[in-house]
Amino acid sequence: MINLLHSHLHSEHFHFNADNILEILTDAVTDSLKALPFLFIAFLIIEILEHKAHGKMKRLFTCAGAAGPAIGTALGCIPQCGFSVMGANMYSSGVITLGTLVAIFLSTSDEAIILLAASENASAEIFKLLITKIIIALIFGYAVFLIETKFFRDRHHHAHEMCEHDHCGCHEHKNVLVPALIHTARVFGFLLLFTIIIDFAVEIIGTEKLSALLLSNSVLQPFLSALTGFIPSCASSVLLTRLYMEHTLSFGSLIAGLCTNAGAGLLVLFRDKSRFKENIKIVAVLYVCAVIPGVILHIFNI
Repeated sequence: MINLLHSHLHSEHFHFNADNILEILTDAVTDSLKALPFLFIAFLIIEILEHKAHGKMKRLFTCAGAAGPAIGTALGCIPQCGFSVMGANMYSSGVITLGTLVAIFLSTSDEAIILLAASENASAEIFKLLITKIIIALIFGYAVFLIETKFFRDRHHHAHEMCEHDHCGCHEHKNVLVPALIHTARVFGFLLLFTIIIDFAVEIIGTEKLSALLLSNSVLQPFLSALTGFIPSCASSVLLTRLYMEHTLSFGSLIAGLCTNAGAGLLVLFRDKSRFKENIKIVAVLYVCAVIPGVILHIFNI
């Protein structure tokens, strides 16, 4: 990458001055501001839903049984990393199965849906993303569920403890506006930062060379995207989505990256150091479940 950038900087086609910088920054700010209303409205709605229904969702998971992966898939589609964190906590407590946890992680898209809402053909893009993620989460979620049910002993469940705990009413006093504003500001910051970086990269390196650098024509791109998705922050989903919107990342690669993008959920799992080997296996399972459909979608250019 350094050699590619160095050669392009000395190319006769490259001209960089104050006007270029100002134009890039202006375009980046303008593009990011277009998404700001969508970000705030989406996060406000999400906070209201979580504020009102948090306890009910916990009880739903607790009593789910074989329907766990399906319920996890449906809730994971909501663009908020809170469900992956909740799923990780409940798995660590033995309340849900590994299949349900995998389904939640695979269906989680973090901020990708919100960012796509501000793009051209938003409805089509969001529908395509959601349907694909739902199918992947259901297939692999139930595959893992069936394997663990047949070959491994059930984990100990604490359903009654969870149901009793849900009557505390601790969510009734939270202000939904403040966390919505915080989430909006954080994602907007990442969006603006990566938009500036990508725009500068396109200007300096060029679209074709940047695409080559990101393995656009290689079947290895989904593998790289899936690794990027493991970054435990909404920054990775913002970056992957921006690259996809700039047509430097294929849809299959976007899916691979978003399937491993479980936000802070993986961090929650790794808090328990006594289960480190088990958690490494979960990461490996998640990577495989993300790469397989990502490669297939990438090869067939879906």
